[in-house]
Amino acid sequence: MLNFREQIEVFEFLSPLDWAIFFLVLFLTLAAVVYAHRRRQRNEESDFLDMLLMGRQLTLPMFVATLVATWYGGIFGVTQISFEKGVYNFLTQGVFWYVTYILFAIFLVPKIASYRAVTLPDLAGKMFGEKSQYLAGAFNFLNVVPVSYAISLGLFLQILFGGSLSWNISLGVFFVAIYSMIGGFRSVVYSDIIQFVVMCSAVFLVVVFSFQSFGGISFLQGHLPSTHFEPLGGESLATTMVWGLIALSTLVDPNFYQRCFAAKNQRVAKKGILISTLIWMGFDVCTTLGGLYARAVIPEAESGTAYFVYSIQVLPEGLRGFFIAGILATILSTMDSYIFIAGNSLSFDLVPKKWRGRVLWMRLGILLSGIVAISLAGHFEGNIRMVWKTLGSYSAACLLLPMMVGYVFPGKIRDLEFVFTGVAGAIVVTIWRFWERPGFWAEVDELYAGVFSTFLILLVLLGSRFFYWPGGGDRFVKKP
Repeated sequence: MLNFREQIEVFEFLSPLDWAIFFLVLFLTLAAVVYAHRRRQRNEESDFLDMLLMGRQLTLPMFVATLVATWYGGIFGVTQISFEKGVYNFLTQGVFWYVTYILFAIFLVPKIASYRAVTLPDLAGKMFGEKSQYLAGAFNFLNVVPVSYAISLGLFLQILFGGSLSWNISLGVFFVAIYSMIGGFRSVVYSDIIQFVVMCSAVFLVVVFSFQSFGGISFLQGHLPSTHFEPLGGESLATTMVWGLIALSTLVDPNFYQRCFAAKNQRVAKKGILISTLIWMGFDVCTTLGGLYARAVIPEAESGTAYFVYSIQVLPEGLRGFFIAGILATILSTMDSYIFIAGNSLSFDLVPKKWRGRVLWMRLGILLSGIVAISLAGHFEGNIRMVWKTLGSYSAACLLLPMMVGYVFPGKIRDLEFVFTGVAGAIVVTIWRFWERPGFWAEVDELYAGVFSTFLILLVLLGSRFFYWPGGGDRFVKKP
């Protein structure tokens, strides 16, 4: 059996060949950004649309590569859950989400295609009104400002090169912001293609060499707590189902919408999401198994970095460099998309109409989003899961149900009603988070409270649309 250590100095494990492969992948990523920049359409009329949506020319292979790559930037958070809770990770970070992806592809893609919007808040504006666009833009920004991915990138650079976490976060965020500003969405897509291949290959190789070195499921069963093979991982059903609600926030995730808006046609978007779901299943199997092997072999390691530490030791020379390039690709491919969309929210959705559609404002928005991400990363003190749960709660609680009602009952929710519902949900989530609740209520997550409050408001609003009180009657009567 290999002689594993719970923590390592990365430099002593990386050979010149590893470093050569690592920097080759980084060079190819930057080359893709430069190539994308050279291919941008330059005329004034099409420049903004090319910057934001690649001129709506996203083909199926590009759609799949950029969507898959964008969705896994928090790899340290995912593998930490696997290390601590076992297959609970596959349920909460996998199965719940697959259901949502399929729902999005089958039911939402046909509905959103007809609006010809350019952002999710723009879509909300076309469905409900201008005030709704501003509110959706605010929640959209909270959802996509890349705090968790800034932390992931900072942790990665800290492991690799040392130094303080805050310094590494700042360095990484500004690097991503600069290359995202150069070529716009086209640069994000082209770099995602490189990163997609590298990240998927890297996590697969870890599983292959783990199986070769230690054996399969019988080894894991003999070296892990029994709870690691229970779907709930020792957690309560109520706590687990919170992740199911967070997964539903995909139905209002701006990355999905942006790629659907950028697709050449509706068929590309629908088929692309379904193909991506199959790839995500394979990726989740690999990261879950990788986290399990790390827990079985170096159980005393720090859970947040255990997967990385383990993988560096189990892989042979050459592939170690490819693996760390894969981890970097996983983080960068998500962070560049999120910081790009966050910048769009600031420069398009949250500004007066006369300022919209300007490339310069988009670039300034991206830079400002990076600064906000750095500041919030310090506030959350490197806790990736807390970032997901906190910021994801607002998006799921305040936008999810109003948007879904808009799809199912078009025209039934007015502009100010959408705003009132979203703001009320945000207030409930905030109060619930900071209120020291007694007894049973202490176990009720703020996401449940927020969703329930928006549900009640929407129920009253829809009831007023479909029913009325007849004079002197004692019951609701359906409107003719």
